Amino acid sequence: EQGYETGEHAPGLKLGGCGAYKAAHHIIKTHAKVWHSYNTTWRSEQQGMVGISLTSGWGEPVDPHSQVDRDAAERYIQFHLGWFANPIYRGDYPEVMKNYVGRKSAQQGLGTSRLPTFSVQEKTYIKGTSDFLGIGHFTTRYVLQKSFPFLQVSGYRTDHDLAELVDPNWPAPGPKWLYSVPWGFRRLLNFIKTQYGNPVIFVTENGVSEKAQCPQLCDEWRIEYLKGYINEILKALNDGVNIKGYTAWSLLDKFEWNKGFSERFGFYHIDFKNKNKPRYPKASVDYYKKIISANGFPNPREVT
Repeated sequence: EQGYETGEHAPGLKLGGCGAYKAAHHIIKTHAKVWHSYNTTWRSEQQGMVGISLTSGWGEPVDPHSQVDRDAAERYIQFHLGWFANPIYRGDYPEVMKNYVGRKSAQQGLGTSRLPTFSVQEKTYIKGTSDFLGIGHFTTRYVLQKSFPFLQVSGYRTDHDLAELVDPNWPAPGPKWLYSVPWGFRRLLNFIKTQYGNPVIFVTENGVSEKAQCPQLCDEWRIEYLKGYINEILKALNDGVNIKGYTAWSLLDKFEWNKGFSERFGFYHIDFKNKNKPRYPKASVDYYKKIISANGFPNPREVT
């Protein structure tokens, strides 16, 4: 969406309300082709696994007793995670995506939906092309229904008719979009279990950046974030979610999209102004080492 619709990220294209959907359509078909290529050529010899990694927040209804809000939260997940996961695990785009984008396209006077369609052959070819699901997850939003006027130019951001809110009490140690809401991760993982037949999951990205460098490298907020989110993963394991691995994001401070080197997710601080780029461990390094060595929390009292 940011690369092909808003143009914020590379390649910086602004293709109206259809660019993001077209790009995603090609990604999904290309992913399937790679999976089939490996499956027919290399799997018997190497016994490897090919999957896809998708990043998604969790959407929680503002009022859990309101069917309208619950429907909006469902759309939030389907327009994020389901957009890619549904074709791969169930053979087509989510019904709610097809309905909403199709209706908005018709209201715009377009002859066909801005959301492309898969042929019957493509659906069969794409379904089942993932030996595991990689999940990147960072934060959660409260979601409620919000209708956008028909006259407005529709696009990915307005197609799902919802608004996102945050709780001002949620910790926000990093950038303005990243609030620490650990319980949302457990709910997302259980959604995947229910929606896609409990696939093997590897958490491929989970972490927090910092607004300002702490001079003593005392990133206690990162320690609290990791403690909360890993704890919820352990709860999801007890729920029966098929999680096989976890990767914290990230080992080192590094280049972060259009934020460059200013947004630091790393366990290790990099002095980018020094030509040798020296690396300094933050406090979270020691904490995470203990989690790795114990394959969980070293102190059982930390798990509540």
